[in-house]
Order: sequence, then structure tokens, then C-alpha cells
Amino acid sequence: MEGVNQSLTPEPGSLYVVATPIGNLADLTERARSLLEKVSFVACEDTRVSGGMLSKLGIKNRLVSYHDKNERTMAISIADRLANGESVALISDAGTPAVSDPGFRLTRQCHVLSIPVIPVPGPCAATTILSASGLPSDGFLFVGFLPPKSAARKRFLESHIDSPYTIILYESCHRIEKLMAEMLEILGPDRFVCIGRELTKRFESITTGALASVAETFKTSSKKGEFAVVIAPRKFVL
Repeated sequence: MEGVNQSLTPEPGSLYVVATPIGNLADLTERARSLLEKVSFVACEDTRVSGGMLSKLGIKNRLVSYHDKNERTMAISIADRLANGESVALISDAGTPAVSDPGFRLTRQCHVLSIPVIPVPGPCAATTILSASGLPSDGFLFVGFLPPKSAARKRFLESHIDSPYTIILYESCHRIEKLMAEMLEILGPDRFVCIGRELTKRFESITTGALASVAETFKTSSKKGEFAVVIAPRKFVL
């Protein structure tokens, strides 16, 4: 068990890309907890969000803000600190960093400087919804959030009507109704989809079926929270 014990203690000069819960705090792994407690500091999107989560988990450490607006400069700054022997855990507000969240520039900078980048796997909304969707999972295309403008979303859907892969995307509560209408218009009522809301949280809901049926159910369901959408290949039948 020596190797397991060593993996719970951060190595100097190493970046740990740590997945954190997307809802249920019990989903944090033992390894992630140990590293978050022991690294020199934690780089996170929003210190208030991450600070609240870590406090609930009983984890205390220094937090450094690393988000979309300061990522270019902070990637260099954090990488320099790593090169000088500090250990760092990179987290996002929820889920796996760098997957539709900040992280790419820091991991790239570390590779440029030959700094070890160590993934600490765990929750990810995309794989969570795919695993429970009942839709084909042998090949999939993850696209994160679609553009905010309707015309751009429609162009994306039109260009992927005949996609041979299952498509996974995220959407906010502010645009999910518009996206549903656009999918009905472009993909048609018989396309199979899965809509996941508030995954792993108290009011989690996962609905799979033909788009027309799912859209009808959606009319009377809650629109609050974060949504993950899975679109099956065109010829798939449940």
C-alpha cells in the first residue's frame, strides 16, 4: 500500500488537476481531499464558491483566483511558483477543470516548462449524464456550452443533424427553453435525447425519450439549475 499512501501526499513542483463534486459533496474522493488539504495552495475559479465548498468539507487551504479573465497572466504566475517547488491543486467551481472550464492555459504552460501535471479524476457532468442517458456511448462529441445567440446554435444543430456520434452539451437555465425549441425545429420530434438537470443534487432529474415527448414533459418541469443535454445519432431508436 506504499504507493497508495504516497499518492495522497503532493510532490513539490507538481500541478494536480483535481475534480470536485458537481453537487453531492460525498462524491469527493479520498485522494482529492488529501491533496486539497496538503498542497501549497489551491487555484480556483471563484474563491467564494470554492471557499464555501471546501469549508463544508472541512478543508482549509489558501485559495488563489484563476478564472477566464485572468487565466493568461495567472497561468504564467502559477507555473513559475510550481517551478520554484510549490505544489498546486487546480479546481473549477464544480466538476473537472479544463473541461468547459478554465485550466487549459495552465496545464499547457506546465508542459512547456516540463512541470508534472497529475490528474485526480472524479465528477464530470458530461460523463455523468452520458452514463445514465440510455443513449449510445461508444463514441461521443462533447461541445460544452453552445453560443448564446440563437442563429449560431441553429447553425451548430444543422451542421450536426447527421452526426454519427452522440452529442453532449451544457446549457443554462436562461436558454434551455430556447434550445429545446430549436432542437425540435431542426432535429425533429423523433430524435432521441436526454435532458439532465441538477445532476447529483437533491432535485436531480434525468429524462430520456423522443424529443417531442421530452419537450412535452419539459413544459411542466422546473427550469431552475444547470442542464446537461445528450443528443443521440439520427438513426438511433430506444
